[in-house]
Amino acid sequence: MELGGGGGDSAAMSARLSSDDAAAAAAGEDRLSTLPDDVLVLILILLKLSTPAPPPRPASSPTAGAASGLSALLPVLHFTSPPEPHRLRDAHEVLVRALFVGADGATPESLAVWLPAAARRVSGDLTLFSSGPVKDEDEEQAGQRGAFEFPCFEKATSISLDLAFQGLAVPPTGVFTRLTELHLSHVWFHGPGELGDAVSSRRCPCLQSLTVDNARGLRDLSIHSESLLVMVLRNLRSLSQLTVVVPALKELTVASCFLESRPVANISGPHLANLDWTDQYDPSSVHFGKMEHLRCLGTSFYLVYPHGVIYNHSCLTLFQRFEGIIIKPQKLTYPPLQEA
Repeated sequence: MELGGGGGDSAAMSARLSSDDAAAAAAGEDRLSTLPDDVLVLILILLKLSTPAPPPRPASSPTAGAASGLSALLPVLHFTSPPEPHRLRDAHEVLVRALFVGADGATPESLAVWLPAAARRVSGDLTLFSSGPVKDEDEEQAGQRGAFEFPCFEKATSISLDLAFQGLAVPPTGVFTRLTELHLSHVWFHGPGELGDAVSSRRCPCLQSLTVDNARGLRDLSIHSESLLVMVLRNLRSLSQLTVVVPALKELTVASCFLESRPVANISGPHLANLDWTDQYDPSSVHFGKMEHLRCLGTSFYLVYPHGVIYNHSCLTLFQRFEGIIIKPQKLTYPPLQEA
């Protein structure tokens, strides 16, 4: 094979390749998907899933299909205990599609060390959980062990934390640019950041589903969001004031949140279709805006006659507030009749 000379041949070959590329592009041929998987992963790593993402291309677009395939190639990491920070750092800061970490026995100090590294890496789902049961007497001890500040996950799309009442400080700044689902369970909230501010449209512009379950330390919760569709607030216990201004909201659950104080709430959800209010209701302090789309109302237990006159007052008052819709009591209770 001759290596020297042949300049004319090289020029002709380049022209032919350019012509072939132009023809393939004109025909809409997808050459990106034919590359080896390891090359595709390297391409995606270099792109680093730039945020905010551009408007989605039509489903029929070859580029859209290739991008979906690239995301599926990112690794998924599982740790049965909190990892050492160096295990989530390397020279290239390779992205991961999902990170699952068991947090049994984790301390605020250990969580504060490796979570910032994870925040730069997770481009999809983050799950941080403690599997062990928590006794009532252990809640106070867990909440008094201090707190770690949860970093801002700019690339994550779903976050689920179950922390056995570990202390959590909401980040006071930062934008969760791509987050659509947030689930917080068995969390003890500490300052200075506020949960309501963190899940607002300003800082969570894409959030559609929010669940806060069995949490402590929340007293005043104010949520203003243009994107939320589903919200579940359950067993917050110390909550004293709730403000919800969510125009697009379709489903709202508030259950066992006002256990230590008189409920004070202002709910504005004009497109709400399902309301599950299994909590105290006082029309003088709990205000619902216009809900012309409401179709179903869930309530707390209903104590059947003859003992229900006093216990059912809150429930019956709520029924009167929403007339002409389907009502679903959480439970019908029949107390045993006393013998004469």
